[in-house]
Amino acid sequence: MTETAPTAAPDALLLIAPGCPYCATVLAALGELVKSGAIARLEVINLAQRSEIARSVGVRTVPWLRLGPFELEGLRSLSELKRWAERAGTKEGMADYFDELLRDGKLEAVLELLARDPTQLGALLHLIERPDTDLQVRVGVSAIMEEYEGHAALQDLVARLGALTRHKNAHVRGDAAHYLSLTHDPRAVFCLQSLRHDPERQVRELAAEGLAVLALKDTAPAG
Repeated sequence: MTETAPTAAPDALLLIAPGCPYCATVLAALGELVKSGAIARLEVINLAQRSEIARSVGVRTVPWLRLGPFELEGLRSLSELKRWAERAGTKEGMADYFDELLRDGKLEAVLELLARDPTQLGALLHLIERPDTDLQVRVGVSAIMEEYEGHAALQDLVARLGALTRHKNAHVRGDAAHYLSLTHDPRAVFCLQSLRHDPERQVRELAAEGLAVLALKDTAPAG
């Protein structure tokens, strides 16, 4: 049997500055993670000597850390940093990162990350199906999905959204119906048709609206 290769330990970049009350704590924690192998490499830059680095990455506060794909600010404990290091390179980890950003009202930060790597859009589906996802986060996910209406990255999620139309939670099925309509993909029609007899009225209405949207897109003139 072939075993799945473990996720490679991420690299880390830490920006610090003189007088920062938390920088030494974060630096010491990261040093421990390098020793344990949870982090492969740590680069530390003192902004008092390299202020241009702060401008290049848009840093306004320290300590600032890039740990794999995650950008983290402020004081972070050793256990918290270890968890982020372990989740680097996983869809679940990216979903947790998006969750934190959206809870903090940092919608633009999520959009900027997705602009650099649209394939990460799929991590948002983990937030859709989690029963404990905060309402503010769900609103943020909806705003992002609408931003990607008709985009290839959203069309790549048709199959996964289709699977969510069979979720036991009606809110999840309703969200899936709405997002399927945003794909503008003919494959979404079959998924939405399966919801026409859903036990929940709101889900049935969202499916009908989605089918109407896709029908209009199908009959719209090219160009």
